[in-house]
Amino acid sequence: MEQSITSYQVYTQRERRRSDLDWDAYMAQAWPEFINHDQIADKYWPAYYEDLADFLFYLCEDDKVVAHGKTIPVRWEDGLSTLPDMGWDWAIQSGVTGYAEGFQPNMLSALEISIAPQFRGKGLSKVCLELMYHIADQQGFDKLVAPVRPSQKHLYPLISIEDYITWRRDDGLLFDGWLRTHERMGAKILHVAPQSMQVVGTVAEWEEWTGIAFPASGQHIVPLALNPMTIDREADQGIYIEPNVWLVHTVMV
Repeated sequence: MEQSITSYQVYTQRERRRSDLDWDAYMAQAWPEFINHDQIADKYWPAYYEDLADFLFYLCEDDKVVAHGKTIPVRWEDGLSTLPDMGWDWAIQSGVTGYAEGFQPNMLSALEISIAPQFRGKGLSKVCLELMYHIADQQGFDKLVAPVRPSQKHLYPLISIEDYITWRRDDGLLFDGWLRTHERMGAKILHVAPQSMQVVGTVAEWEEWTGIAFPASGQHIVPLALNPMTIDREADQGIYIEPNVWLVHTVMV
């Protein structure tokens, strides 16, 4: 059964700090651990949470976070068809630095929608997208762009994302569930962001993050990664470069 926004309390970061909520418990189950170690994110999160507190929200049930969304105002003048290959990393970096420099943004970018596992399949992703529409409308933006992480791509890590996003079901809708939700709400696929996120760590860190031993250098498939990551034991380094998909919504509230 799909849920409505009236079933939950909704707070922005300005209204209710994450430290007041069960944030750590939520994050431990929201994403695979390695995703939490993107170096660009680590650099810009503190300023984002402080300066752009009206652009992220929490859906709560009795002070328990059940879903969470982040957006950020960005400026891009070269047309949607040329949005950067760096995708997610570009959005957080340019949005935070641009705000500090007093730039004039011209669109809103989504950064994250995550749902607690026990609340998935209840329509909360659609609720979160509607909340992002509301933020965009309040801030005067008519477009919401998003570097989207397809929800089922990790099941097909050896398939290129360029091929994956062309897959459709027998009913004509997109194969991927998360991309399909966006499509049903009117979003259009723009293009792939091939280097949307980058996670670099030592071999030991990657073994801790994934629970997998890496006895040899080379490409490795790890759970919930969208494509293989690379281990170089001689350099004591593992690198994961995640592709995402740029989508655009026209905001109509």
